[in-house]
Amino acid sequence: MKTVILGIESSCDDTSAAVVADGILLSNVIASQQVHEEYGGVVPELASRAHQQNIVPVVDAAIRRAGISKADLSAIAFTRGPGLLGSLLVGTSFAKGLSLGLRIPIVDVNHLHGHVLSHFVRETPDGRVPTFPYLCLLVSGGNSQLILVKGYNDMEILGRTIDDAAGEAFDKCAKVMGLPYPGGPYIDRLAAEGDARRFKFAKPHIQGLDYSFSGLKTSFLYTLRDGIKADADFIEKNKADLAASLQATIIAILLDKLEKAVRQTGVKTVAIGGGVSANSGVRAAVADFCAAHELEAFIPERKFTTDNAAMVAIAGYFKYLDGIFCPYDSTPYARVEV
Repeated sequence: MKTVILGIESSCDDTSAAVVADGILLSNVIASQQVHEEYGGVVPELASRAHQQNIVPVVDAAIRRAGISKADLSAIAFTRGPGLLGSLLVGTSFAKGLSLGLRIPIVDVNHLHGHVLSHFVRETPDGRVPTFPYLCLLVSGGNSQLILVKGYNDMEILGRTIDDAAGEAFDKCAKVMGLPYPGGPYIDRLAAEGDARRFKFAKPHIQGLDYSFSGLKTSFLYTLRDGIKADADFIEKNKADLAASLQATIIAILLDKLEKAVRQTGVKTVAIGGGVSANSGVRAAVADFCAAHELEAFIPERKFTTDNAAMVAIAGYFKYLDGIFCPYDSTPYARVEV
């Protein structure tokens, strides 16, 4: 009898549901929220309302596309945190209600664990997956972490951001440049057209494997300040070079710590995950780094880099196999370490 897991993701502004059977992905449905674009960021109350509207049709679509019925489900995995509490409450409440109705267990998933384990999402049985231990560079809007992954449910944080994350640096600098939200993808596209050597931005000198991006952000703002005062067209004339220089600096900061972590751990496999792992420059830089150091690289498909239920379902699948279930009195959490 197959182990079939329904995964539900509602940590921020994407409502997603996915079905995994014996570790193989059968469906992955995502409903994105466009309402936040005009506000330049996610509005928590609007996000939770949209989740309420989307979750039933999204889950229904995931089950239908998987070619199964609700009676085939073994368990329901849901994102318990970290994330926006209102959004998480929608997914948590729905998962609990459905599990009670179907009389099957629920499995809570750490959203960050999902990103780390996204490399185990396979659409065919012969899909390539990492071997333990491996080093994961987790880079997203709210997190920049170096994680030693010893097992599906055994992870050690080696380094983390002490202020802004890489994704925040991209989005905040993009906002100052007048680019739409989210700014990261626009920076990525502009960077392909610019000269990465044109502008020099500050790089932090943080001991150990921790990250910091606040100094870079401040350096970026100081670069723009005089230009804005002197000429309103400064950003427009230089936006491609600004984007390219910003992206190159962020990549250099990420790789500096990654190289140190590889030397310290001696691992031979490196993976990246999180929303920023969709960035073209980051993907290419990590691939080149691994090739130069004779490391096996795992770079996720772009559809598995953003918030999605496929990663929640696969993380829940491994917890289910280990018999790790969630009690019904568990509540969502906004912040937590991996």
